Amino acid sequence: MKNPLFEKLFKNKENDENVFLSFGDGTSLTYKEYVKMIYEFSSIFSSIGLKPGDRLALKIEKSLYFLVVYGACVHRGLIFLPINDSATTKELLYFLKDSETRIVISDKEQVHELKKFLINSDVLIETLEKDGTGSLRTIAKCAHFSAEPEVRNLQDIAALLYTSGTTGRPKAAMITHENLISNSKTLMEFWRFSRKDILIHALPVYHTHGLFVATNVILMVSARMIFISKFDVDSVIKVLPKATTIMGVPTYYSRLIESPNLTKELTQHMRLIISGSAPLTKELSDKFFERTGKRILERYGMTETNMISSNPYFGERRAGTVGHALPGIKIRICNPETGKRLSRGHVGEVELKGKNVFRGYWKMSKKTQENFRHDGFFRTGDLGKFDQQGFLEIVGRLKDLIITGGLNVYPKEVETILDSFSGVKESAVIGVPHFDFGEAVLAVIISETGSVPDVKHIAQYLEGNLAKYKCPKEYIFMNSLPRNNLGKVLKKSLREKYRNYFTNIE
Repeated sequence: MKNPLFEKLFKNKENDENVFLSFGDGTSLTYKEYVKMIYEFSSIFSSIGLKPGDRLALKIEKSLYFLVVYGACVHRGLIFLPINDSATTKELLYFLKDSETRIVISDKEQVHELKKFLINSDVLIETLEKDGTGSLRTIAKCAHFSAEPEVRNLQDIAALLYTSGTTGRPKAAMITHENLISNSKTLMEFWRFSRKDILIHALPVYHTHGLFVATNVILMVSARMIFISKFDVDSVIKVLPKATTIMGVPTYYSRLIESPNLTKELTQHMRLIISGSAPLTKELSDKFFERTGKRILERYGMTETNMISSNPYFGERRAGTVGHALPGIKIRICNPETGKRLSRGHVGEVELKGKNVFRGYWKMSKKTQENFRHDGFFRTGDLGKFDQQGFLEIVGRLKDLIITGGLNVYPKEVETILDSFSGVKESAVIGVPHFDFGEAVLAVIISETGSVPDVKHIAQYLEGNLAKYKCPKEYIFMNSLPRNNLGKVLKKSLREKYRNYFTNIE
């Protein structure tokens, strides 16, 4: 193939009159119209001198133009760098410098701020608003139209995705054409996607979940997406009867079950409801099933690998687990220090190998080397275990492991028991410095509305279900937990906030 990713996702849709995107205002965009826009933008990029391999950074609100720029980057052979639209100017400047970006595209407000810092820079700066207006579109009048894609191969980099940087400065994962093609094809087949599907897309598009999982799978099968700018309970409830599937994060489903309008009748046409990007509790899974008769399918993935494992499409979907390795992917559990493979039931670091695994970290060869074993397995930094039936359970992040008095405590184990206590809506368990134990277990709790559980009763409940050293030394009640845009609890933020908690007590 001349350009494998373009040909797999876009090329065969040049004359497709079927709808690709449906919008809340009743309008829609066909595949034919979408590909035409991709060619237009690709021609713009060519006319301003962008070459294959150049990095293009995009920071705009979610809109169809985000997907157009993505497609144009694939067509022109550019390396796409999607940026969180809530990123600060300081963060954006870091990404641009680190990636050696050739062009940055954003709205006029952000561009105005950027120009203050990039006066003598060679970086091209253009504007693009969510309605498609901006300086970039004015160039189209003199751009030479071409439908011929640039030559790329499977190992060429298609995108750079920056990790959150919770353990240091953000790292850019180099995602190849093969990574995206192999994972999209696997998910399409494993989750039984077809042209008949209609997906509710309420996810962000700057993240692998909304872009390289949801969008790429739909493109792969030429299906339709109901494109919602951001998650809103009423907006999703309104379109549920029109859809066959939805991809979301646990927060979406917890908010949906709070709506009295969520019923079995409303979801009877849904064939698949998928959750990821953050842990789905058994309690939430069961409550959703009670309300809808639909069992959420939980899967596991990360920026560097896209999707890794999934509960089955047919058969038991075991709440609290992320299923089995996807076809073509090998997963093993190893001792983080020695690399020795561990048997079922033992907690260790999740390692994997497959065509979905990224090429490495941009300009960080040493970090890349540290994260791969000598036999090519990627070290995820996640702690997990296989149960006796081979279902994978993610226990937490290696960096979140609590070592108290020399003993290991896995936060999720404690959180699972805490969350099952009446009156506790959600919890986050962290380790903070302690004068005696080195680290102490601290529980941060969100209580059910109108209910404040008695701490003494919580402690007694945990002591009856956990070894004493695993039980929290103290309990803190909050109205909400700090989260990122995909609903993942920011434990680093909690650790920083309560770092001196026990010091202050003393």
